[in-house]
Amino acid sequence: MIKTTDLLAIKSQHTETGLADSKLAPYFAATPGWEQDGPRIVKTYNFKNYYETLSFINAIAYVIHAEDHHPELVVTYNRCVIKFDTHTVNDGKGGISVNDFICAAKIDAVFEQSFS
Repeated sequence: MIKTTDLLAIKSQHTETGLADSKLAPYFAATPGWEQDGPRIVKTYNFKNYYETLSFINAIAYVIHAEDHHPELVVTYNRCVIKFDTHTVNDGKGGISVNDFICAAKIDAVFEQSFS
């Protein structure tokens, strides 16, 4: 069983190994609210206004940089959609790796601490 605390305790590493769909369930259990969207994981965060949305983006920028694992961000007035995939897996075709879930857990922690 994978726990959120396990993901928070480790750092992303360069990888060319993705996770098979059959191995994803424990990772999704450890990162509630994240969903699979093809070869990526996705979550939407909602805010009161644009200022809060941008504050969240600034808050997670450090995490993203420290983990050296950069998501696609879709930012609107009161919402931020985060999409993670690992472009180096599956012979460069992309897919889901442990790194995606490490970053998902860390971004959730930022949200819980400052925005919920």
